[in-house]
Amino acid sequence: MHLVGTSHQGGYSHEAVVYALQKCGIRHIDTAKRYGCESHLKEAIRESGVPRQDLWITTKLWPSDYGYEKALQACRESCERLGVDYIDLYLMHWPDAQIPGKSSREARAETWRALEELYDNGICRAIGVSNFQIPHLEQLKEDCDIIPHVNQAEYHPFQRPQELLDYCRKNNIVFEGYCPLAKGEALTHPVLIQLAKKYNKTPAQICIRWSIQNGVVTIPKSTKPKRIEQNCEVFSFTLTEEDVAMINGMHDGRHVSWDPTNIL
Repeated sequence: MHLVGTSHQGGYSHEAVVYALQKCGIRHIDTAKRYGCESHLKEAIRESGVPRQDLWITTKLWPSDYGYEKALQACRESCERLGVDYIDLYLMHWPDAQIPGKSSREARAETWRALEELYDNGICRAIGVSNFQIPHLEQLKEDCDIIPHVNQAEYHPFQRPQELLDYCRKNNIVFEGYCPLAKGEALTHPVLIQLAKKYNKTPAQICIRWSIQNGVVTIPKSTKPKRIEQNCEVFSFTLTEEDVAMINGMHDGRHVSWDPTNIL
């Protein structure tokens, strides 16, 4: 699936989103309340002329809106800002949940029940989580009725959480990877530069292709039309198993985004 990511860092480009939708065939928009650009996306989608039913829109619930009633309200507000009647995929953005008098586990379960209701009522076509680790997912499985459809987590050559990926596969949870270029840190690595020359591609294209070949739904982000176009040109070549294994070997456990490891 072709994707365009938005984020709270790196800015928002109206031109880039319209270009991605009109010229690159991109149909998956990944955003969040936290990124502060849902209302901008409403305008970009309108300007692009792409019908709503052809888009897959993901947005996320920020922890300050956790809790049953607050989550329902926050989803309604996201729909309003985006100018849509439904969300294709709604994610709990982060496992830490600060609700006075409740443990994080209790707060996550209460919030997830709201997402289950949104799903049952068709306001969200799919529901999931972001940055959740295996213990968080196990608790949700015990506490709630619906297993998350998606878990979105950091995934790039330096951060390849294979155990989490295997767990998600075993439990039919789609694994989506963000920061596939490690916020640019991967692009200067000698292994990726060498492979880029070998395949006559950019280091970014090598990273994205590697992620896809590892079975990850990959979410690259750029505000530059040329880069967005390049990010889409990753389906005309295949990395050899040896080269995939070489990139797999670059994993050193570093995070370039938030680290949810120690959240209870």
